[in-house]
Amino acid sequence: MANHKSAEKRIRQTERRTEVNGARKSRIRTFVKKVEIAIGSGDKAAAAEAFKLAQPEMMRGVSKGVLHQNTVSRKLSRLSARIKAL
Repeated sequence: MANHKSAEKRIRQTERRTEVNGARKSRIRTFVKKVEIAIGSGDKAAAAEAFKLAQPEMMRGVSKGVLHQNTVSRKLSRLSARIKAL
């Protein structure tokens, strides 16, 4: 348990940030899942549209510090390649 005022405040801040970051990650996963489902169904137009919506969401995760830039770039690249292969 925290012994200082500043440590107690930091605990409160961490709890809030963890909740927000978790919600953001969940939102990103949902958008990626929509792309995956569209790819699975074989609908190239729907997959491209879902990808167009997922891309800024994933990059927002990078700018907010939830995900690493290289991780998102890799995932976007792989999704894009799978869409092109349809």
